[in-house]
Amino acid sequence: MHGITNARLDAEVLLSHFIGRDRAWLVTHIHDTLDGETDRVFEAAVQRRALREPLQYIIGRQEFWGLDFVVTPDVLIPRPETELVVESALKINANMSRQVTIVDLCTGSGCIAVSLAKKLEESRIFATDKSGKALIVARENARNHGVSERIRFLEGDLFQPLEELDIRGQVDIIVSNPPYVRSGDHRTLQPEVRDYEPAIALFAGPQGTEMQQQIISAAPAYLKRHGVLIMEMGIGQSKTLIRMVMEIGEYHAPEVYKDLAGIERVIVAEKK
Repeated sequence: MHGITNARLDAEVLLSHFIGRDRAWLVTHIHDTLDGETDRVFEAAVQRRALREPLQYIIGRQEFWGLDFVVTPDVLIPRPETELVVESALKINANMSRQVTIVDLCTGSGCIAVSLAKKLEESRIFATDKSGKALIVARENARNHGVSERIRFLEGDLFQPLEELDIRGQVDIIVSNPPYVRSGDHRTLQPEVRDYEPAIALFAGPQGTEMQQQIISAAPAYLKRHGVLIMEMGIGQSKTLIRMVMEIGEYHAPEVYKDLAGIERVIVAEKK
């Protein structure tokens, strides 16, 4: 239907959401009829999905790292592969003190920062984003998961909001899922991404690595000795990013981790 691969599944998810029942309940009540208001809301939602609006924006939620996150068109929809950033940070933290300082750049919905705050209860986290609307969503997610006191959200581009905090040389871990799509790839994206997700969170520039370059260059000033930069990347970007890291001269040779699909997805660089 309308080019949607899992149209039936999406319809079931929408119906489950609007009637407040799980899909197992739907199977046993397949012949039940909807009341007029529920039927109207459900049909409107189906029409939105037929226009390729993402399911997550319609229901306003997305699961990430086992947690339920509020999402709106002001934030990128959290992807399963981004969980590798969280996983990598937790593994690295196991070799650090419990009271770590973490910076999350381009926080968006706050999914990385909130997930880490839930696991690392003694952590101090600063999360930045240049979209004020995205930060409204991130703060809501932090409140929903009871970690607002451990995350300070700051509006501004990358490290710029941190300049007033005097935390240079004090950060243990920097995490980021920055924009990494080439601006020229706009037409190749699925309609759900191209037409609905915020361009500010997707497109980095003509090369697709412009934001990552800025982060790699600026991160050493904020990291402690042996502090670590963990950053998500796009398909085919690993060689370029490894070269960028090595050219800076302030990191050890980076490691690259693959996601569950076998795609090189996260680069990890330790400051010398």
